[in-house]
Amino acid sequence: MLTIDPKEIATGKLHGYLLGAIAPRPIAFASTIDAAGNPNLSPYSFFNVFGSNPPTLIFSPARRVRDNTIKHTLENALETKEVVINVVNYTIVQQMSLSSTEYAKGVNEFDKAGFTMLKSDIVKPFRVAESPVQFECKVKDVLFTGEEGGAGNLIICEVVKIHIQDAVLDETGAIDQHKIDLVARAGGSYYTRAKDGFFEIPKPTANLGIGVDNIPQEIRNSTILTGNNLGMLGNVSELPSQKSVDNFAKEHANFIGLETTKKHTFAQEFLKENDVESAWKVLLIK
Repeated sequence: MLTIDPKEIATGKLHGYLLGAIAPRPIAFASTIDAAGNPNLSPYSFFNVFGSNPPTLIFSPARRVRDNTIKHTLENALETKEVVINVVNYTIVQQMSLSSTEYAKGVNEFDKAGFTMLKSDIVKPFRVAESPVQFECKVKDVLFTGEEGGAGNLIICEVVKIHIQDAVLDETGAIDQHKIDLVARAGGSYYTRAKDGFFEIPKPTANLGIGVDNIPQEIRNSTILTGNNLGMLGNVSELPSQKSVDNFAKEHANFIGLETTKKHTFAQEFLKENDVESAWKVLLIK
């Protein structure tokens, strides 16, 4: 195993390890404006939501590693205390990437990347009309984590208005994760398209799961079942009754008398379909 002391490695190399391991990261497509009224647009993947009352977003235009300079976004946020954070989906990812080019101060990245400037309701920075969700924000604070290249500058934003395209909503008015088609940043030049990798994990049962520690030892020591499989099995509030197991066995006679490996393999197939109850019944057949 590679073990690293952050103080004993070059910042650029450390940066690569951090971004390669902590991924995928959502993208804050930040629109700002300077004191003279010049718009700026740039993406940042040091970003997330940190509360809903008040609605709080934080992103970090870190100091450049190569020369310890700061981004125009940070300068503008400090000057005007306003920002629009636009989310990035697959439809605009290439344009978003183009906008990250380090153009000179005063150059309008909306024009360079071919985006439409949309007037905001409350703040001065423009919204990206093509973005599926746009957050108008007031800058509440900026936390500086250091003064050397690579140091973060955490811009803490309070959302004051949200705009959501109708096309990404479902019939209940909620955001449909497949329709919004978000992308996220990984290490190096890699991105990921969120909807291609969605999978569901039911929240732990409100009645408390039995836990992996209460799964019979023979099952816990399986050479077939994975840690994820055991996590699913441990997230039931109680085991199936013997009667339900017997009824299941009558309907699936091919599971009776199986040797352990085959039994665990069949149970794993049910788990792949999120049918935890049937998986348990297979495992409990005598």
